[in-house]
Amino acid sequence: MKQSDDNHIIPMTSISASKGREVKPDVYYYTNQIVNLIFLGDPKLGKWVLVDAGMPKSGSAIIAAAEERFGKDTKPMAIILTHGHFDHVGSIVHLLEEWRGVPVYAHTLEFPFLTGKEAYPEPDPGVEGGGMLAKISKIYPHEPINIEPVLLPLPTDGTVPNLPGWEWYHTPGHSPGHVSLFRDSDRTLIAGDAFVTVEQDSFYKVLVQKEEVKGPPPYLTTNWTLARESVRKLHVLQPELAITGHGTHMEGEELQKGLHKLAVEFDEIALPKYGKYVKESDSEGSIDSIH
Repeated sequence: MKQSDDNHIIPMTSISASKGREVKPDVYYYTNQIVNLIFLGDPKLGKWVLVDAGMPKSGSAIIAAAEERFGKDTKPMAIILTHGHFDHVGSIVHLLEEWRGVPVYAHTLEFPFLTGKEAYPEPDPGVEGGGMLAKISKIYPHEPINIEPVLLPLPTDGTVPNLPGWEWYHTPGHSPGHVSLFRDSDRTLIAGDAFVTVEQDSFYKVLVQKEEVKGPPPYLTTNWTLARESVRKLHVLQPELAITGHGTHMEGEELQKGLHKLAVEFDEIALPKYGKYVKESDSEGSIDSIH
């Protein structure tokens, strides 16, 4: 297994960095610099699943957070990837070397980027609305990792391995095989970067983690037609609580109003006026399948 050739420390942080929050007895998220990892499982039972694998060179910090939550020498039953961008797989090889035998599940459309075969498109530093985070995006890793020996496809029936009651939904646009997880019993959503709860074009808002429902990070989103439809798909689920890849969790009326507004006014709120991945066809389009 191999981390990407361009994997390196990214000097970014927020006031939530290195903090964990329990939002349900079995749902806990930990902020690694500016990205959220989710630990799913009741600490009393000791069985859990990790969603995403954080920023580069953060493996030791993630393991420490897991042990604080679940006890010493713990390891997950599985790792689920919402997608394979650098801030969601930046420490995965370190984790897999420590947690021998743990399988990793992802959508098959992400496999080229997770098996060393294909690099993601380069970030767009000039995209409208990208702000400071876009301007420095040239330093972000985008080369593929290779975790092929432990990589498995998510089940085609929409279930999530080792997580009864959870379903995965294909929510592409930010990346081809991006997925989100949803539990209908309490309407809890793990959205990945399909939408976020902090404005990515403001370095200050990222730093202080100001809550607001926003579209996917624009400098790494390559298909805005699909991104729009993915937001609408998640809006239909009517989540009561959402954890996104960036920003603090949101719940209740504030979340529902914000997500409704984003779904209805996506082009005004999220779609950049210009950028190398913004095309005329992005004003129309749809995705057919749910999973």
